[in-house]
Amino acid sequence: MAGEASAEAARKTSQEVVAAPAAEEPEFPVLGDDRAAAFFDLDNTVMQGAALFHFGRGLYKRKFFETRDLARFAWQQAWFRLAGVEDPEHMQEARDSALSIVKGHRVAELQTIGEEIYDEYMADRIWPGTRALAQAHLDAGQKVWLVTAAPVEIATVIARRLGLTGALGTVAESVNGIYTGKLVGEPLHGPAKAEAVRALAAAEGLDLSRCAAYSDSHNDIPMLSLVGHPYAINPDAKLRRHAREKDWRLRDYRTGRKAAKVGIPAAAGVGAVAGGTAAAIALSRRRR
Repeated sequence: MAGEASAEAARKTSQEVVAAPAAEEPEFPVLGDDRAAAFFDLDNTVMQGAALFHFGRGLYKRKFFETRDLARFAWQQAWFRLAGVEDPEHMQEARDSALSIVKGHRVAELQTIGEEIYDEYMADRIWPGTRALAQAHLDAGQKVWLVTAAPVEIATVIARRLGLTGALGTVAESVNGIYTGKLVGEPLHGPAKAEAVRALAAAEGLDLSRCAAYSDSHNDIPMLSLVGHPYAINPDAKLRRHAREKDWRLRDYRTGRKAAKVGIPAAAGVGAVAGGTAAAIALSRRRR
């Protein structure tokens, strides 16, 4: 009798579970919300590996520097891919190397080469899952920006190729269209990203509580904390712990886990392409 009673209770419970309506998550991104936007980190979030290292490979192919320099780039890229995190010392060394390499070259020349390097080394390294998230925002009629420590010229090429709105990136100084080997301000890294996003949101009239941000690195916690919809994408260990503590959404495309479906009706408009330089100007105006 006890077994029969247990079986009957289980049967009734299962019927109740089936009958109970499933709780639905609010639609996100919100279709037509023009005060919302999305901000995506680049390295290991949108693209596997670091854009600066792939760019270095392309410059080596074009004989911008020697084999010993390529070995350094290769080691930094291998470390980054294995560790899956940004090491400040490695990133600083990579930036210094890149600045010394491009010094004396024309900005227009590097922009043209950047287009070629994207096709050669970057296009096949875009994470499809993250690309789908960005497209969902675009389909909802929202602007989507890359926010990266990579040079703004590289970031702008990638943003344009992916059909995104534009990019915020590190700005290298140029005089009369020629690189000087120095930076304008600081690299766009860590808290500087949050400052840039805040400034761009003010210039664009965005409500950050309705915006989303995506990153793999704990270095970007300041940027992620600014918005109402933070996502940890392919997170490093520190970001994963922080995201779980804060109940942020996580997506990990490195393990083959299926990305959560983002259901959004197709929107007619796709964000218009805007250069990273325009974003940098907006940021500099805000700082003044």
